[in-house]
Amino acid sequence: MKKVVNYFKSTYDELVHKVTWPSMKDLQNSVIVVSIASLIIALIVFLMDSFLNAGIHALFPAM
Repeated sequence: MKKVVNYFKSTYDELVHKVTWPSMKDLQNSVIVVSIASLIIALIVFLMDSFLNAGIHALFPAM
């Protein structure tokens, strides 16, 4: 049981004293970059899907 208590104490100590947390400005910048990248990737996937769908329908028209 003592090992478990020591584990949680050392985990708490590391999170509070040793980890460097990003500032709010850094977090906001990261959110913007990730959001823009996600939108670009979603747009690329949408365009690829649209072109492939049009190609399939051109090759195999509905009967």
